[in-house]
Amino acid sequence: MKKEVGSRAGSAWPVFKNYAQATAHYPWLFLAVLLAVFLTVGTSVTSPLLLKHFIDLITVQGIDPAYLQVMLFTLGVYALVVFGNWIAVRLQMWTVTRLQARVSADLYNVAFSHLIRHSHDFFINNFAGALTRKVGRYAHAYLQIFHNVIEGILPTFLFTIGVITVLFLENAVLGLGLLAWTIFFVTLSYFLTVWRYKYKLARATQDSRLTGTLSDAIGNHSAVTFFASEVHEKKRVAGVVTDWYKATRRSWDSDVLAYGIQGFLTRAAQVGLLFVGFYLWWKGSITIGSLVLLQIYVISLIDQVGNITGNLRQLFDALSEANEMIEVMNEPHAIQDVPDAVPLEADNGSVVFDSVAFAFEGTSPVLADFSLTIEPRQRVAFVGPSGAGKTTLTKLLLRLHEVTGGSIRIDNQDIRNVTQESLRQAIAFVPQESILFHRTLQENIAYGKPGATLEEVITAAKKAHCHEFIDALPQKYETHVGERGVKLSGGERQRVAIARAILKDAPILVLDEATSALDSESEAYIQDALSVLMEGKTVIVIAHRLSTIMKMDRIVVIEGGKIVADGTHDELLKEEGLYHKLWSIQAGSFVTDAPVNNN
Repeated sequence: MKKEVGSRAGSAWPVFKNYAQATAHYPWLFLAVLLAVFLTVGTSVTSPLLLKHFIDLITVQGIDPAYLQVMLFTLGVYALVVFGNWIAVRLQMWTVTRLQARVSADLYNVAFSHLIRHSHDFFINNFAGALTRKVGRYAHAYLQIFHNVIEGILPTFLFTIGVITVLFLENAVLGLGLLAWTIFFVTLSYFLTVWRYKYKLARATQDSRLTGTLSDAIGNHSAVTFFASEVHEKKRVAGVVTDWYKATRRSWDSDVLAYGIQGFLTRAAQVGLLFVGFYLWWKGSITIGSLVLLQIYVISLIDQVGNITGNLRQLFDALSEANEMIEVMNEPHAIQDVPDAVPLEADNGSVVFDSVAFAFEGTSPVLADFSLTIEPRQRVAFVGPSGAGKTTLTKLLLRLHEVTGGSIRIDNQDIRNVTQESLRQAIAFVPQESILFHRTLQENIAYGKPGATLEEVITAAKKAHCHEFIDALPQKYETHVGERGVKLSGGERQRVAIARAILKDAPILVLDEATSALDSESEAYIQDALSVLMEGKTVIVIAHRLSTIMKMDRIVVIEGGKIVADGTHDELLKEEGLYHKLWSIQAGSFVTDAPVNNN
């Protein structure tokens, strides 16, 4: 914990740097904010001085018609300054809200843009809920930091300088006394805030942990229900809540102690300076107006300086929250485009695995010297036992992982030298568990071709045999499918995913167990849809159900990361090798490959 706290405490500068760069995009608006702050502070310092001058005129001259014009002029200037302060405050609020809104929007975009480019492994190893919270905190922390620095600490600093300067000119003892107290108070507040920072960081860490734990349990509610694990999950969450409670209590207890010390000092200063002012007035060193001025300034200054405690606390809280996202943004993307990456030109769709090697970090190799050539528009199936490396090959092809040796080429272009965006645009991927957004069916299908018309979406849906069930829904293509498509059945989700791939019309198609978890009727529909999808494309199919790949041009049998057989269905059966063994095991459970009635 100490190491973590120390690393974050030392990272305030990157936060300020990021936020300063984001603010610098709106220089004139920022200068308008500063101008408004200076005007607000200037009028706040000037108005009590004018009031002091007016009181001195009354107490010294009394009701003297000779001084009436001077008194009225002083009151008039005082009124102008007071209303000028009102205008300055309104200007400050107007400019601040617009600047904060614009910069916050930019920060949301920057944080999401960086986050979404992280690797497949990164998202596997992090809670989606915790990452979402970090993005939100990163933008929200800017509001807190800007408010506390520009609208809190800076005005207090300027006001303190103005007040001490005026009081020093009135009476050196008052000015020096207030200066000494202010320095002592601010210094103590700083050290108290630094002392409390470790508790704030601990609380922020536990807060993120609690968010992730809740997200994990709620997001997997079905599994909790199926396994009757409510009691287990309650205990697990309760344990995390207990840690959160302890961290929160320590954080808030430190607030109570700090506020107690600072509250005592502010009251002592207010009472002490009142007695000093009274003594100086009694001795004739200052006027009644100066005594009133002193009290107005002291009350205002104590209020503002006292707020520094809250400003510093909120500032460090915001820094700790922003640092969580800064750490994510400082973590380099595991898979990046090379500096001179060019768009992939996949006109034919040939795929070559050339002596490919791959191993997950800290594990034994999954693939070693794997070589395979897939001709343009050839349909190839990968079969073999679990853990053979079939899915790994498709992930390497999509660059979800990076090869550790050898190369993968598409139309003689090494995929490491092309942009990831163009690579994935050239490949339509249909996974075993289709990935749908909590959006409308039209939006989910059109995801394969941004900007697609409703007519194009419907055409793709008909080819994928999902138009029938969509058209029967009350809201048809405007129906929201729920988170990850939970409102649809497995077969319906898969057909929507196929419609999306049909609309994408990429030259290379990858199917990863696309029919393994479906009933016979759904599989028949989907097999027919897949035959449409495969037309004129280079196809790679991963399948455990061998009945679905009998008509492939080639079947590549993989075991232990190596090719042990390669041929057609009939050729591999004659070899009586691993494929023949797998076929024999499944021989009694195949689904009849019946055509689908489209009428």
